[in-house]
Amino acid sequence: MPGKKIVVVDDDESIRKTFCLILQKKFRVYPAKDAKEALSRFRNGHFDLIIADIRLPDLSGLDMVGQFRALGYKGEAILISAHPDLVRLDDMRKFSISHFFVKPLDLEALNKSIDYLLFAKEREENRLGG
Repeated sequence: MPGKKIVVVDDDESIRKTFCLILQKKFRVYPAKDAKEALSRFRNGHFDLIIADIRLPDLSGLDMVGQFRALGYKGEAILISAHPDLVRLDDMRKFSISHFFVKPLDLEALNKSIDYLLFAKEREENRLGG
């Protein structure tokens, strides 16, 4: 089974299922319908990447990533939204959010970003011989 773990947080079940279908060949994918479920999963384990919608029923995706950071999460984060006007660059910097994608998603670009975020460090170490 793949080693890298991704939590996908979106209140839209079809989006969660799509992410699981696309990513499960290379990663361990944990879907969550809201921030509460995602944070509960985090307290019971470790993730390498968070993919979260901006609009969640209980907390914004930005605030959820902020809570993850406050709990010690140092991994990568990607936000997605059908409402790009809700995202401010300052907020993304504040919570060290790596990438933002607008729905409908460009799945090829998203996959490239995920690979870059999760494997760039390994590629760099291999390139340097370390």
